[in-house]
Amino acid sequence: MPFSLMFLSAASAGATGVAVQVQDAAGNPLADTVVYVEAETAPAAAKASANGQIEQKGLKFMPLVTVVQTGSKVFFPNNDKVRHHIYSFSAAHKFDQKLYSGESAAPQVFDKAGTVVLGCNIHDKMLAYVKIVDTPYFAKTDATGAARIALPAGGKYVVKAWHYNTAGGATPEQVLTVKAGDAPSTATFKLPMKPAAPADASSSPN
Repeated sequence: MPFSLMFLSAASAGATGVAVQVQDAAGNPLADTVVYVEAETAPAAAKASANGQIEQKGLKFMPLVTVVQTGSKVFFPNNDKVRHHIYSFSAAHKFDQKLYSGESAAPQVFDKAGTVVLGCNIHDKMLAYVKIVDTPYFAKTDATGAARIALPAGGKYVVKAWHYNTAGGATPEQVLTVKAGDAPSTATFKLPMKPAAPADASSSPN
């Protein structure tokens, strides 16, 4: 499939959507970019019932980036042979999940829009991101930097793109007029990335 697809509304057969392409400043495709669409003048969208899941496997959080609508639950199954102690200090959702294994951890409810960075108190290199958005129309770009979002009707929409490694943490946006039944409207983003971090600075002298 050329696009990562996520349909979180009961769109009619004649509805259209937005096709998004995201690149870095050099023109390389950016996977794992969260793209989401908000109606510029329409009333707030209905809440979606979809929840998320972030697995712990191979001493990693999988997936690295998760996007959910405000109010959604995220489950954290531990499929490693060791226990994990996951936490977040992010303002959008602070929590501390003590050592556990299997699926014993209660899901977390992400009820505030924003960005949450996850870590593990036992394994410092474990890292993941949860982007919480106030809209049911969102997707995550695939390896080619592409994503497509279905919309229930034509109108004026604001398309936003967020990547965890964007320089300055900006979330650029574009305004699009979408016509129902037409080919998808298109949006292209070029995001400046932070410089690559050193592979391992732990051995540096004090």
